[in-house]
Amino acid sequence: MVTSSGGRQFGSRSFWGQKTGPNPTDRAKLGSKRHVICDGHGVPLAVQLTGANRNDSQQALSLVDAIPRFQGEGGRPRCRPDCVCGDRGYDAEAIREGLRDRRIIPFLAKRNTEHGSGLGRWRWVVERTFAWLNQFRRLRVRYEKRADIHEAFLSLASALICWRFLRGDWLLVEV
Repeated sequence: MVTSSGGRQFGSRSFWGQKTGPNPTDRAKLGSKRHVICDGHGVPLAVQLTGANRNDSQQALSLVDAIPRFQGEGGRPRCRPDCVCGDRGYDAEAIREGLRDRRIIPFLAKRNTEHGSGLGRWRWVVERTFAWLNQFRRLRVRYEKRADIHEAFLSLASALICWRFLRGDWLLVEV
């Protein structure tokens, strides 16, 4: 059992559960954050759960590594995407180098530059994926104390979104 500075207890038996942290935007209430990487259509490729105080840039490379192998029709299977788009929150040289080491082209917006880099054209795809995940009422608010159960629901919701996309009625999902 680990105690934070506010006297709240973290651990497997605490009320808030694992993979929670003080939310920087909600008066330091404990919460969790979903990190999603998706393809150009919004189909989630990998989902991870961390504490609410975890920065997005800290999870970027582990999220890219969590993408499963792509299965193609023939030839050598693709293991990684060609490029990764990200907003200013991912502007770090370590992320750029890590993506280049994985032979992925980074399209990351630079900090302290004028807006209008053009990456906003693709940002709405990720936001739509979060909206699709929030359609599952069990995921809208985290009620589970155990992180593995919540991650299982996240994986199930991602699989359902992929199934709807493959079935052809993915456009019928209302946001």
